[in-house]
Amino acid sequence: MYSTGPLSPAGLRTTPSWLLNQTASHAGRLVSEGFAAHDLRGYHARLLAALAEDGPSSQADLGRRCGIDRSDVVAAINDLVGRGFVVRAPDPADRRRNVINLTDAGADEARRLSKTVDRVQDKLLAPLSAAERAQLTRLLTRLLDHHSRH
Repeated sequence: MYSTGPLSPAGLRTTPSWLLNQTASHAGRLVSEGFAAHDLRGYHARLLAALAEDGPSSQADLGRRCGIDRSDVVAAINDLVGRGFVVRAPDPADRRRNVINLTDAGADEARRLSKTVDRVQDKLLAPLSAAERAQLTRLLTRLLDHHSRH
């Protein structure tokens, strides 16, 4: 039997939802600590990663793609603009929209954050082999895909 902590009720130690919740809480703490080392939060990291992967985007599209509420996107973008990681400019095709572009400093920060995420994954998944990590990722993706559709 795997150890899930001294205060874990026996009936919960074999319940996948409880195990996922406990692991997600631990993962969340590790990720938050990793981002805090950059003086950033998850919203910042998601926005920078999306811009690094997909290029310039409107604020609205970024929010939808990253699953961030519109008002939170505005606040996070304002913070990233203030740090010199992104620039906001009117869309030449539609002046009502703002387009967000990653700066060189933002691209550098996105790469640093990606390395931090990799280190967090290594710490979180330390007891698993590479094959087990790949299998876990496949299974979690399957669960998330299923529940995202329903």
